[in-house]
Amino acid sequence: MKICILDWTTVTSGDISSHIFEQFGDVECFELCSNELAAEQIGNADMVLCNKVMITDEVIRKCPNLKYIGLFATGYNNIDLNSAEKHGITVCNAGSYSTYAVAQQTFSYILHYCNKISQYDEFVKNGGWINSRSFSAFPLRTTELFDKTLSVIGYGSIGRAVAKIAECFGMRVIVNTRTQPENCPYKLVSLKEAFEHADFLTVHCPLTEQTAEIINAETLSYMKKNSVIINTARGGIVNEVALADALNNENIAGAYLDVLVNEPMSADTPLKNAKNCIITPHTAWAPLETRMRLIDIVCDNIKAYLDGKSQNRII
Repeated sequence: MKICILDWTTVTSGDISSHIFEQFGDVECFELCSNELAAEQIGNADMVLCNKVMITDEVIRKCPNLKYIGLFATGYNNIDLNSAEKHGITVCNAGSYSTYAVAQQTFSYILHYCNKISQYDEFVKNGGWINSRSFSAFPLRTTELFDKTLSVIGYGSIGRAVAKIAECFGMRVIVNTRTQPENCPYKLVSLKEAFEHADFLTVHCPLTEQTAEIINAETLSYMKKNSVIINTARGGIVNEVALADALNNENIAGAYLDVLVNEPMSADTPLKNAKNCIITPHTAWAPLETRMRLIDIVCDNIKAYLDGKSQNRII
């Protein structure tokens, strides 16, 4: 079994070794691979492991030995699934590995907005408390989460975890999802209602033809001026020009984004200097514990495939 890892740097900064995959065969590991060189790097490999490299129909046709594609990710929009199915290639993702980390980051954004911790730290270090006439100095307005509405778009494992945390803060949770969930304790609403009622709107759905740019000029127009958008899912879910316009015109209060349409971030993204827009470099999934869980799932997927009992199989 010849295994090709295309973009190992996207999984580790040196704190995880690729040697774990040698139990399955001969491993050739590339730190990064451009989309243009994917077919060349895969060559005659039987198995490819990747994160974001595009495995197109052209790549698949140029790699006739390829039988298995394993993803270091939950999303699989970088794989031409129709071509993979046509050529009898098994595709497996790593679902649910990042549930706790992404839910944690989602609420770190919400709490950052509400409690102004970094801004108050700066205020104190600049002498604001020293010069205060009162024991308590609060020039910055903070927000209590109790009884605020959290709109959750997408009710997979991450959406459910985020909703559960919101309950602990006494928030009202409403959910928009394309499939009818079983035993959902929260009110199910239309997409328009999710935008209309949200104090905070957080997205936890995959990027598909149906979800592409669901955050757009029209849906943003439904929102309250004091509402905040959070996207830790995929950048393509947001029309970035429309969101920048909504922020700069103060039609919404803020946005927290861990993903953008172009990654790494392009210098000319309209969100770079948008008002009240906090951007992190796709880090919600990145705690070491989370990445180790990811590697364990990828290994388990390979073992199951080799045993003839594929799991987490997309096709």
